[in-house]
Amino acid sequence: MTAGATSRTTLHRTVPHEARATAASLRNVSFAYKNAPETVHDVSLSVASGECVVLCGPSGSGKTTLVRVINGLAGSYCKGTTEGVVTLGECDATDLEQWERAERVGSVFQDPSSQFFSSQLAGEVAFTCENLGYDHERVVAATDQAISAFSLDSLRKIPNDSLSSGQKQKVAIASALGPRPQLLAMDEPSSNLDEEAAVHLGRTLARLKAEGLSMVIAEHRLAYLMDVADRFLLVRDGRIEQELSRTDVFAASDDLRRSWGLRDPRRTARPKLPHPNESATKLSDATEPPALEMRGLRAAYRSNRIFEDVSLTVEAGQIVALTGRNGAGKTTLARILGGLKKTQAGSIRVHGRTCSYRDLRRRVWFGPNDVKAEFFTPSVKEEAMLLVKPDETHKNRARGILHDLDLWELREQHPATLSGGQKQRLSIACGLMSDRTVLVFDEPTSGLDALNMEVVAGALETAAREGRAIIVVTHDNEFIGRCCTHIFELE
Repeated sequence: MTAGATSRTTLHRTVPHEARATAASLRNVSFAYKNAPETVHDVSLSVASGECVVLCGPSGSGKTTLVRVINGLAGSYCKGTTEGVVTLGECDATDLEQWERAERVGSVFQDPSSQFFSSQLAGEVAFTCENLGYDHERVVAATDQAISAFSLDSLRKIPNDSLSSGQKQKVAIASALGPRPQLLAMDEPSSNLDEEAAVHLGRTLARLKAEGLSMVIAEHRLAYLMDVADRFLLVRDGRIEQELSRTDVFAASDDLRRSWGLRDPRRTARPKLPHPNESATKLSDATEPPALEMRGLRAAYRSNRIFEDVSLTVEAGQIVALTGRNGAGKTTLARILGGLKKTQAGSIRVHGRTCSYRDLRRRVWFGPNDVKAEFFTPSVKEEAMLLVKPDETHKNRARGILHDLDLWELREQHPATLSGGQKQRLSIACGLMSDRTVLVFDEPTSGLDALNMEVVAGALETAAREGRAIIVVTHDNEFIGRCCTHIFELE
């Protein structure tokens, strides 16, 4: 442990936890979703005023459900049965109207678009205050302050559906902060943020914490929180297994940290990998055309240029990390490659054939970041088999892929009941089951703990060895270093 790390462990603990007022507490709380086994078991915890508590642990351990118990979605919007006592300040949460609870607890979901109500950015940030009945002057002041805090002023009038996934995450956080709640309950708030934006989020949270805001954050990505968090609660199988300090997290070995489901708490540098156009390495015959060629692509929204003159060649067997700041156009480019959006200029070839955007839908697999809209069947196994013939060959392949992605034990579950990380892995399984030789995934490790990031990396490496060309939109430097062969930064 360095001297700097030691100072971090005491930076925000000047007032003993026991001496502060309680912002929220859970006493012997259990929760079971409707028609499902119990997800949270006999949990007790207390969050002091001005304290930041991080819920960490493997994907599917119950962290999201604990956030929902605190913000009141568990048992109301998310049907189910709650046992035990939840208090907010001095009030029993059951004595509060839903709007009173929403005013006290700001919420940020793992999928930001699932909490949007307005079509425009400014309207979305204002919505929370409007919904609570604030007068016009207060709404405007709160909206302006929240938009400014996240450097969103230039995007005020932009439709939400044209925002990048990282920009949507910023909007969700700004909207939650508008009413200045006493407690902020956040589920993977950095999952779609680039490194710079995550650092900015950490600084913003530190400032809000210094002003007395309490926070409960479910998170795998810890580096941006190491100067903010007071305690880390390790959640496993719906129970709080262990309380960890910053010192514990920093001092843990890589293997121990992975067993906890935690990412590296230190900022990970971007790996230095070759540009795809600089490498001649091919798995296919040298006389065959590249798996994917882009030449002079341009995209814009109305009069706003997103990117221009993008050219890239991807060979079979390559795993290319598509990186860049939030809003650079990575998701737009991925959607163009998947045939979901037209390019304004340029051409795309797949195995030497020039493709229209309709052709691309048949020849390129696109796995979106918003995976909840992707599933159509009542079970994990059926979802993996949806686009292939139900013969023994495909059944055996599905079994192998679901095993590789640690989903086989969940094969009979409905996709809607999966955790965010499990849904992400199912989306990847569907892509690997397809007959496409070019696969494009948008933030495939969003919401994944360290172990499952390794699982996904291994599955993509296997697909690359089979001769597929893979592009991953990602901010995840650990993931890039683990499996990507090349890197392309969109500026």
